[in-house]
Amino acid sequence: MEWLSASLEAILVSPFRDMFSMPDFLLQVVWEGFVSGILYALVALGFVLIFKASGVFNFAQGIMVVFAALVLVSIHNMGVPAWLALVITIGVMGLLAIGIERVVLRNLVNQHDAILLMATIGLTLVLKGAGQLFFGGEPKSMITEELGLPTGSSDWEVFDGIVIFQHIDVAAAGIAIIMVMALAIFFSKTRIGRALRAVADDHQAALSVGISLHQIWAIVWFASGIVALVTGIMWGARSDVSFALEIIALKALAVLILGGFTSVPGAIIGGLIVGIGEKLFEVYWGPLFGGGVEAWFAYVLALIFLLFRPQGMFGERIIERV
Repeated sequence: MEWLSASLEAILVSPFRDMFSMPDFLLQVVWEGFVSGILYALVALGFVLIFKASGVFNFAQGIMVVFAALVLVSIHNMGVPAWLALVITIGVMGLLAIGIERVVLRNLVNQHDAILLMATIGLTLVLKGAGQLFFGGEPKSMITEELGLPTGSSDWEVFDGIVIFQHIDVAAAGIAIIMVMALAIFFSKTRIGRALRAVADDHQAALSVGISLHQIWAIVWFASGIVALVTGIMWGARSDVSFALEIIALKALAVLILGGFTSVPGAIIGGLIVGIGEKLFEVYWGPLFGGGVEAWFAYVLALIFLLFRPQGMFGERIIERV
């Protein structure tokens, strides 16, 4: 029994003791997890936007983050000013949205969900191949300063210790919050937003009152592309622009399972749970598991939710009548 008691203490007691013995370091870990979580939430918002409007689970959202960032950086490297490159990239994402609606979605209306999912997996491979063909596979540096994003850091004295806030992290959190608020206003206050919600509720009813599904789908894919562009800029500014970002973006799948596939608040809260949780477990429980907790924590948490609450925290409960 002594070994059991020692194991329980190592797993349950020691990490919490370490956590609260240095509150300044704890705050540093929570802050870094918050920034990661808000960026996970942005990726998840792209999934939610498309799923709500068209019922399509867009597996390509992760590669869209990478593709948008690669387009931006590559255009700027051709000698185009940063803000003009940003405008051109927005235009490219708009053309991509129109192309996806006309070439893919329009031909798959009323098809089975599995077919639509396979179509987005095919789109993932196409975008990945196009990105490698036109932009190369080597990592690229994000044009952080050229876009006017802040660099450097600030040291704050908290709890008799020092907490470091990277300026780009503060900017990323602020921009993400503004974007979430803008999307919320867009959905609730604008005519197009109301049409999007109508399409999400009932396709046939939306068609009967004159709402064009093709137009709505193009708009929502464009909005999802803009979300992907912002996310790619922020992730790229924190590291580099490379195809490794696709794997990071796929953690948004776990976020969706936690929050619910149709819930904007769920995407935000799920992102924060995953971001902060994985940082805390990596730092305080990681040594017990040999490290690398960040690589699998989100998926284990998602598996637990699938077992006990498969619709997520804010998702609609599925009731089957027999």
